[in-house]
Amino acid sequence: MTPEQNDLLRETWRTVAPIADDAAKLFYDRLFEIDPGTRPLFARPSMPEQRAKLVEAIRLAIDGLDELDRIAPTIEALGRRHAGYNAADAHYFSVGAALLWTLEQGLGASWTPDAADAWSTAYTLIADTMRRAAAESLAT
Repeated sequence: MTPEQNDLLRETWRTVAPIADDAAKLFYDRLFEIDPGTRPLFARPSMPEQRAKLVEAIRLAIDGLDELDRIAPTIEALGRRHAGYNAADAHYFSVGAALLWTLEQGLGASWTPDAADAWSTAYTLIADTMRRAAAESLAT
């Protein structure tokens, strides 16, 4: 991640944060539309609780952009928990697609190619860290 990408993530997140719960609803609707197999992964928590967790995870990532080493253990722990929920590698791709689509809808004209690249890069970094930790936890 470049400093410019980090700045762009913070800037665009400030636009989304005031409508974060609505964006999270849009995200889950889109996720279940493009990958119905993800729906059972969210059967236990209430959806309002799940939406709050999603927003908090994004906020944590945005707040830790300049200190990825500091938040890496939290991201790895999240990956290990997701392994316990039976999240498969393919689910991470669906989540990424739903997230980027949601941001595009919410940001409108602010969803530039640079913003798309920054969010895609950040999501890939986080998802790869989670998937690696999940795989390691399943191998032990």
